[in-house]
Amino acid sequence: MLSRIFTQHPKNLGETYTQHQRHAFFYAFSLLGAGLAALLHGLVPCLCETTASRTIDRLHAHMMARRG
Repeated sequence: MLSRIFTQHPKNLGETYTQHQRHAFFYAFSLLGAGLAALLHGLVPCLCETTASRTIDRLHAHMMARRG
């Protein structure tokens, strides 16, 4: 059962646990960076004017490409 918890979802997507983990970390760190950029932009509006939105656009394109 413990094995199923870690492997069923990645298997449903045609990935190994490690491949799925790599993609999840990519999204997590990208979103963290976008969030920090948005926070910085909120404090100083002339900084990171398009960083968060560009990151979201890039992640969306990446996700759609993975879906095939």
